[in-house]
Amino acid sequence: IGSHSKVWHFSHVCKGAVIGSNCSLGQNVYVAPTARLGNGVRVQNGVSIYDEVTLEDDVFVGPAAVFTNVINPRAHIPRKHEYMKTLVKRGATIGANATIVCGKTLGEYSFVAAGAVVTKDVKPYELVGGVPAKHMGWVCSCGEPATPAVPCGACKSEYKLENGFLKKIK
Repeated sequence: IGSHSKVWHFSHVCKGAVIGSNCSLGQNVYVAPTARLGNGVRVQNGVSIYDEVTLEDDVFVGPAAVFTNVINPRAHIPRKHEYMKTLVKRGATIGANATIVCGKTLGEYSFVAAGAVVTKDVKPYELVGGVPAKHMGWVCSCGEPATPAVPCGACKSEYKLENGFLKKIK
């Protein structure tokens, strides 16, 4: 557990887990042995971060969000050898009660709406929502809506759409 990180009541961090500096883990958070959290990560109450889940720097995970690590779990069949990697890239946000199905990558500064179920990769700066999660728009790195070729009203960042991906240009 890195410097200046906080772990709140009734949380469990397993031996082997890596938690960067300046992180905050809310109440009732579980972090598995092979989970990796970068610096500045915020995990709200009631989240379990299972084996093979990596959260890069500055990721926000809302209350009661869910990660999975096996695509077809059965109580009577051991499948630890089938764990799939989930990667949440720098600056991404996962809303309250969202579910992230294993084996997916959430791009830099992507935004998963509350209650969404992510069943496929999410592009950088993409806003997804619904069940299953679908493209709903684009989000600036500051969290405000982003429109290609129009400066962000909050931070003045500029983006362009290139081959179906939003790219920051300024």
